[in-house]
Amino acid sequence: MKKNKAVFLDRDGTIIVDRDYPSDVNAIEIIPDAPQDLVRLKKAGYKLIIVTNQSGVARGYFDEAHLIYFNGVVIDAFKKEGAEIDETFYCPHLPDAQVEKYRVDCDCRKPKTGLFWRAAEKYDLDLSLCYAVGDRLRDVEICRESGCKGCLIGDHSGEDVPKSVNTFNSFKECVNYILKDGLEN
Repeated sequence: MKKNKAVFLDRDGTIIVDRDYPSDVNAIEIIPDAPQDLVRLKKAGYKLIIVTNQSGVARGYFDEAHLIYFNGVVIDAFKKEGAEIDETFYCPHLPDAQVEKYRVDCDCRKPKTGLFWRAAEKYDLDLSLCYAVGDRLRDVEICRESGCKGCLIGDHSGEDVPKSVNTFNSFKECVNYILKDGLEN
């Protein structure tokens, strides 16, 4: 049986504007054209999976229930624009967390790859058909351990970006690449 393909999306700075430790649902700002670009990926057969670090929980800025609510509002905002995100996988941990319950050196905090592997198992993904998209190197770390392809958004000059990771000025450019590359492979 054929396995599924997916695009792993970082949340903040990739599909919504990055605000330090975002928690105000009224301040959610979607990256321009991101909903339409996600619709294009979905039509091409990709699962859309958010994989995000959310240490604001561990730092005590907001609780996990609020994070789940916030993530739901983000997913609903995209859904209203026609973009169906399959699921959000998040890490609320931090090794030196202020909230003891979340003071964990876990396997899910990017650049560690536990969340990616959980999503791959749940959605029966063939990682060689998948892409990891984000605005930081840690968002594409899964590419070192799998056949997943990495895509970085923004200016990464001066950073040690692996040759196997592609860089793009915008999310739209990245999606155009994924759709073209996916057809060729």
